[in-house]
Amino acid sequence: MPSIYLDHSATTPLDPRVLDAMLPYFSDNFGNTLAVHRWGREAERDLEAARERVARLLNCAAHEVIFTSGGTESDNLALRGPAQAARVEDRPITIITTPVEHEAVTATARQLRDTLGAALRIVPVDRFGRVEPDALRVGLRNLPADGVAIVSLIHTNNEVGTFNPIAELAAIAREYGALVHTDAVQAGGLVALDVQTLGVDMLSLSAHKFYGPKGAGVLFLREGTPFLSSQTGAKHEDHRRAGTHNLPGIVGTAYALELARDELADNTARLTALRDRLIEGVLARVPDAALSGHPTERLAGHASFVFRGVESNTLLMHLDQHGIAASSGSACKVGNPQPSPILEALGYGPEWTRGGLRLTLGHSTTGAQIDTVLEVLPQAVERVRALSTLYSV
Repeated sequence: MPSIYLDHSATTPLDPRVLDAMLPYFSDNFGNTLAVHRWGREAERDLEAARERVARLLNCAAHEVIFTSGGTESDNLALRGPAQAARVEDRPITIITTPVEHEAVTATARQLRDTLGAALRIVPVDRFGRVEPDALRVGLRNLPADGVAIVSLIHTNNEVGTFNPIAELAAIAREYGALVHTDAVQAGGLVALDVQTLGVDMLSLSAHKFYGPKGAGVLFLREGTPFLSSQTGAKHEDHRRAGTHNLPGIVGTAYALELARDELADNTARLTALRDRLIEGVLARVPDAALSGHPTERLAGHASFVFRGVESNTLLMHLDQHGIAASSGSACKVGNPQPSPILEALGYGPEWTRGGLRLTLGHSTTGAQIDTVLEVLPQAVERVRALSTLYSV
């Protein structure tokens, strides 16, 4: 049986070179970064060196880099920090986002609405999952003059791989005096990210999406952005995120991001060619199938589809039986039989929204593996449809 991993948007394996860089921090270089002795000073030195490396890659100042436990925490902090700071000053809070965000953003926005009384505005997306500039302008109208507005727009959609025009949208948001956050978790390591070019105030990353360690992430927080920490207890990260530093994870994050930047051009060219071959083959061989997301403005290694009359989880089990690992969308939603809200937001009807499939390529993906998928997938879809009450010819 083949062993084909096509779920790199869910997580990637740790790069052996990154592991080698991390190993000393589990044993020899184990000091606490706040300790005053030699072990602590050495740990702090390496912590700040990693911060400088990430800052160079994002084109920001080192003190604007906050190390976190991953993308979910970074997204949470990006919304909670400014919202809680506004609440302390008794200022109205408006959160503006979209229906295609990761749950780390949408659940946090809803909770801030319910607990802090934030106004929540949802800006629609087009059939590819992109926010149109005019739609954002409508969402920004009539903001409270004395309030704080936070615009959170996903950079690259996790389920369908579509890019948003973040730089253009951020410029519009700033015209209205809003703070701008982008969830760039799916883009990290696969797209060049320059926070000055993007024009954002906050940006989230997660290391395990670019062959770094799990449990490690980054929040870029532009200097001057109002922010109240929601995690207290010590002065780590300049009082913005308390807790003993995960130094192995932080060092691994910085190194993995550097490797991704250095190898970006070659990886993009290879993955784009394989992705396009996969998309063309699936659409040619599977009836009642459609590409979800934008046909060109999407991640190099990201291919996503909808199949009419197919239940995704059943399809995933069939693929797994043939040694193919795939996903129906966000890895956080695996096992959920409900229609995809992302596909609903893109305008797909009920006969399509249970049938999403995400095939995401990575370093280990080969042309031979793509050929195997193109042999197995059409047969799997046919079998699932034969068992389904959702499909009729």
